[in-house]
Amino acid sequence: MEPNVRFWIAQRQSFVQRFLQWTELLDPLNLLVSAEKIEEARQLLFTNEDASRHALEDQTIQEAWKTSLSTVHPDSGRPIPTLFRPAAFLPLTMPSVFLSMIPAKGMMSVVLPQVSLHAYTTAFNVINGNQSYSRHMPESMMLGAGVIFSSTFFGLIPYLVQMKYSLDNPLIKRALPVAILAHVSAMNIFASRGFEPVRGIEVMDKEGNVIGHSRRAGRKAVRETAVSRAVLFGTSSLVPEVFTYFFKRTQFFLKNAWSLWPAKLSCTILMMGLMVPVSFSMFPQIGRIQCSNLEEEIRSSTEETELYYNRGV
Repeated sequence: MEPNVRFWIAQRQSFVQRFLQWTELLDPLNLLVSAEKIEEARQLLFTNEDASRHALEDQTIQEAWKTSLSTVHPDSGRPIPTLFRPAAFLPLTMPSVFLSMIPAKGMMSVVLPQVSLHAYTTAFNVINGNQSYSRHMPESMMLGAGVIFSSTFFGLIPYLVQMKYSLDNPLIKRALPVAILAHVSAMNIFASRGFEPVRGIEVMDKEGNVIGHSRRAGRKAVRETAVSRAVLFGTSSLVPEVFTYFFKRTQFFLKNAWSLWPAKLSCTILMMGLMVPVSFSMFPQIGRIQCSNLEEEIRSSTEETELYYNRGV
């Protein structure tokens, strides 16, 4: 069985345990792990089938799990490109989120953060999504280009509305971009991983044996990830806006107007640093689904009452 799948099935963790696990996997140092170290860690885990039982006891096994879980895709078993490993998500999306929430001073100041944010998140969603369904490179590239264009367009709507109608209501000016960002982030997941509910993803028993491909499991995986991404970007953009609203009314700001943007940037970094592991931890990496909720051909192929699937990140 693929070691990463074996780990997530064996470790039936609570939300708090998953959160603590992800704080380790999101360590930026995981971006520097070499291919040789990944291969060594994988060989160690393959030759120690009971390693998951001793993950909290042996330091060598701990490091091997950390390396494997943070750098290798559980479906394909191949290393994830460095810039799209989970540890890269925060440093590469946080600047775009911050810049996208700054009041527009021109079209380019609005377009560039939106394009960079949705281009990266689309590629991240595809690469870290489920890999067990059949797909071809040309259709994946066309889908990705369409998702980037549509996500950017919808992300620009609140700024275009403000430019055209000169809205002065602070609630609309601040709340509308936050709401749109949360919704577009969720829809980006549905669109970029749209093949999963259509073609189905692998479902397996607790031993890792593939029972079949389920469209219903694909819908569940995409829906859960979309919810977690909406919570991530919605909260990470809302809290700095609320902080800014009250910060502008303090005596410190009135005397030091220059301090607004450093303070808002710090708040954005703090919130995203907290919400990224929260978002990734909301649902198990290897999800469970009752066999009775799956298609008839899968129910008739096994006597198991519960099956597993890779949710993706």
